[in-house]
Amino acid sequence: MSDQIKASEVFVHESSYVDSPCKIGSGTKIWHFSHIMRDCEIGERCNIGQNVVISPGVRLGNNVKIQNNVSVYTGVICEDDVFLGPSMVFTNVVNPRSAVVRKDEYRQTLVKKGTSVGANATIVCGVTLGEYSFIGAGAVVTKNVKSFALMIGNPARQTGWICVCGVKLNANKPIICSSCGCEYLLEQENLILKSSKQDIFVNGK
Repeated sequence: MSDQIKASEVFVHESSYVDSPCKIGSGTKIWHFSHIMRDCEIGERCNIGQNVVISPGVRLGNNVKIQNNVSVYTGVICEDDVFLGPSMVFTNVVNPRSAVVRKDEYRQTLVKKGTSVGANATIVCGVTLGEYSFIGAGAVVTKNVKSFALMIGNPARQTGWICVCGVKLNANKPIICSSCGCEYLLEQENLILKSSKQDIFVNGK
């Protein structure tokens, strides 16, 4: 285990491997049969599920939740409070061939704060998923996604807007979440959070 990890602050199941060097924040848990590869940075209070691979150089923020059977490949950056559903898929090369080495062609994928990616969804490399966007189960994302956008289908298309709390917003104005009361403004086809109810967030965040 890396010198940058204190055993008292990070839980690593005995069946998992953590390569050195890497940096893992306090309160993070790594469950069965997972592999954290060298030069990763994982924030505080993350939960890494069963059979997860975190490839070299990946960056995860605080409070990232990764469910079972997910591979997070080199080039992926997840900001704080990201949720990655079971068996969702990242890529990092657009035209892979077994006989052609393309490690110098990896494309960055940025998953911004608060985003949720549903089970079995696929995120094609080189895109940015905007803050608090929501990618439905089985969706295939091939282009950038706006903040608060709800995306479904193959290829994924926007079908509405979603609140920071995960509830779909109605199209009425003013745009106020029926669940938590957060209020939004629609400006030039982009949704902007006007006011929020802080108590909906874990640890007041």
